[in-house]
Amino acid sequence: MKEQSVYREELRELVRMRKRGMHVYALPNLLTSMNLLLGFLAILAAVDGRIERAVWTILLAAVFDMLDGRVARLTNTTSKFGVEFDSLCDLISFGLAPSLLMYYASLQPFGRIGVVATVIYALCGALRLARFNVMAEVLPKSYFQGLPIPMASLTICTAVFFAREVGIDLYKNLFFLILTASLGLLMVSTFKFPSFKDIHLRHRKPFTTIAISFVVLICLISWFEIAAFVLFMGYIVISLGLDIARSWKTQWKKK
Repeated sequence: MKEQSVYREELRELVRMRKRGMHVYALPNLLTSMNLLLGFLAILAAVDGRIERAVWTILLAAVFDMLDGRVARLTNTTSKFGVEFDSLCDLISFGLAPSLLMYYASLQPFGRIGVVATVIYALCGALRLARFNVMAEVLPKSYFQGLPIPMASLTICTAVFFAREVGIDLYKNLFFLILTASLGLLMVSTFKFPSFKDIHLRHRKPFTTIAISFVVLICLISWFEIAAFVLFMGYIVISLGLDIARSWKTQWKKK
C-alpha cells in the first residue's frame, strides 16, 4: 500500500508539473524546432546546388540553436526532453546539412573518397552529441571535450564564404576534403576547447580586452567573409596548441 501511495503521489506531481510547464516549455522547444526546420531547408538547398543559400540557412540555424538554450535558462524551463530534442535537431542542422553542403559544393568529384569524408563528418558529429549528453554532468563547464558540432559547422560555412571571397574554386578542392574529415575527427577527439561559459559580461574587464573585442567586431562587420573563417580557424588552432602545450607540460612535470 505504501508503494502504491508513493506511486500515486509521483503521478500527481508529474501532472502538476505538466500543467504548470506546458505553456512555458513551448517557447524553447519552438526555437529548437526552427533550428531543425532551417537545417532541413539547408539540405534541400545544398541538393539543389544553391550553396550560398544553404550556408546562410545553416548560419541562421546556429542563431536559433544559441537562443533556445538561453531562453530555457532564463525562463527556468530546462528539461531532459529539451536537451535530447536539441541534440537531434543539431545532428540535422550541424551534422547532416554541412556534410551534404560540402559534398555537393566541393567533394562530389572525389568519388568514394568524398563520400567517406562527408560520412566521417556526419558520423563523428552524431558521436560527439551522444558523448556530450552522457558526459555533460561530469565534465567542467569551462571547456568542451572535442570540437563542438556547431563550431565545426560554422567553420565549414565560413570556409565557403572565404573561398569565394578570395577567388578559390570550391569544386574538387583537396583542402575542403581534408577540412571536412579533420573537423569530424576533432569532434570525437579528447582535445579541450574553451567554452567561454565562465566569462561574465557584467563583470569589469581590462581595457585591453574590451579594445580587442571591438577590433574583432569591426573586422567581422567589415570583412565578414574573411574575418569569420579566420576567427573560427584561429580558435581551433589556438585551442589545439594550448591543449598540446598543457599535455607536454604535465608529462614533463611527471618526469
